[in-house]
Amino acid sequence: MKNNDGFPALLEKFFTYRLIAQRRVSQHTIASYRDTFRLLLQFANKYLKKQPSCIKVDDLDAPFISTFLDHIEKKRKNVARSRNLRLTAIRSFFRFVSFQEPGYSEQIQRILAIPNKKHHKKLIAFLTRSEIDALLSVPDKKTWTGRRDHAFLFLAIQTGLRLSEMISLHWKDIVLERGAHVRCHGKGRKERCTPLTKQTVKVMEAWLREQNGKSDEIVFPNSRGKRLSSDGVQYFVAKHVRKAQLICPSLKKKRVSPHVFRHTTAMELLQSGVDRSVIALWLGHESVETTQIYLDANLALKEEILKKTTPINTTVGRFKADDELLNFLKNL
Repeated sequence: MKNNDGFPALLEKFFTYRLIAQRRVSQHTIASYRDTFRLLLQFANKYLKKQPSCIKVDDLDAPFISTFLDHIEKKRKNVARSRNLRLTAIRSFFRFVSFQEPGYSEQIQRILAIPNKKHHKKLIAFLTRSEIDALLSVPDKKTWTGRRDHAFLFLAIQTGLRLSEMISLHWKDIVLERGAHVRCHGKGRKERCTPLTKQTVKVMEAWLREQNGKSDEIVFPNSRGKRLSSDGVQYFVAKHVRKAQLICPSLKKKRVSPHVFRHTTAMELLQSGVDRSVIALWLGHESVETTQIYLDANLALKEEILKKTTPINTTVGRFKADDELLNFLKNL
């Protein structure tokens, strides 16, 4: 038997009981799923003319979910990867509903059958050494924000930490004495330590002295002393990239985001001869196979491989046009 009035209660139970109490998923997963259902409910409000609290499970059938996915792809300009991420959250919810309300099994099966959209896998973007130098030279070190941005960029490029890991750092997570390293809680609640170079230690020591940071304080605060937001970081990165393009024109051809710094770290390690299993450990990847994308993008490594191969012996032919009569017969 269907409970047509139970959608709000089911959604609340999905987050509080299934995700938080049972599965104990990370805050990043909670935030991603939350944003998916906020978008879904806002779309339902316009499309179905219903307030979120009045929506029933019956309203969210497979055609409606497909229409929503098309909407975020065409109207909100989400790429296929983002569309698939939203669909993953929706599937997870309806799998939960299938156990709570078996009466919706037929409707749920149709929703679970909605396929992921295939997408082109482009080569990853990363910065060359000249582009790194140009970007690090741009922040105005005469200002507080310039010194913060410089320290942020320097640490991000050397360590390869994710954006979420960078903005969550506290001073207690950074050790600048012997055996200098930064400790972070990454994806999947995995804790890892990343060593720091002497140059990075000097930059962070100068930033620590200026901040007079206490162990429980944020390393990279905003102007109000609070934690930087992802949008805030993307804003100042874009601002510095625009300035760096005047120094290094090759940056004009690249779309530089905070995640590109992570790719840059991996490529620096790979080009230095570091084994990809070590790179996976450094970046906190679940599988060594994840680092395959860096091998695919490393043109210099492929050129070295090409030099070691034996050229194929062949002669270059010379083009000779067909006889006019034979050409006429061939074209009949």
